[in-house]
Amino acid sequence: MNPYPFDFHTHCLKATEALISVSPHHFTPEPGKWYSVGIHPWYTTERLGTADYDLLEQCASHQQVLAIGETGMDRRQGADLDIQRQVFAHHLQLAAALGKPVVVHSVKTSQEVLAVRRTLGLTDVILAIHGMRANEHVARQLLDEGCYLSFGARFNPRALQETPIERLLIESDENPTPIEEVAATVATHLGVSTEAVISQTSINARRLLQIP
Repeated sequence: MNPYPFDFHTHCLKATEALISVSPHHFTPEPGKWYSVGIHPWYTTERLGTADYDLLEQCASHQQVLAIGETGMDRRQGADLDIQRQVFAHHLQLAAALGKPVVVHSVKTSQEVLAVRRTLGLTDVILAIHGMRANEHVARQLLDEGCYLSFGARFNPRALQETPIERLLIESDENPTPIEEVAATVATHLGVSTEAVISQTSINARRLLQIP
């Protein structure tokens, strides 16, 4: 077993055994690292044009980019939700064309996120909800739609316990808490060993991202 947890979502460019999330304008891949590339919903207030989407598509097609995102919707920050829906829809269509999963930022918008995917007829595109902090009822709705849930340093224990082990991911995001500590905290709440969490979440991440 790999003793290092796979960090499913981080913005740390120095991270290894991780999926590093960057914007298209900051995508400078280093050998041996994996990335997700997307337009964060907080930055949808900026005027996005054809050049921005062309750059996104160019970066998303890179062999080291294993997922699209982070993208999604946020009721607390970013442009009007109608604009956020349009940007998110573009990411979903790109993910469908490339056969890659989507790393989703969702703040009080889980129903909207799922609705956009249904409206586009792209329910085969796999969503991984990063920074999962919602309650167990939201978790069940997302899980029923085939989503993976990624938990960081802060989370709702009941939502975690609702998550099947094969759909569980862990992340550091921008939190200073080491990913090993996240794994240990998750393990405590699940009543299993830290090693079991490290092993299974690493398997899950590699399967989702199609890493051999």
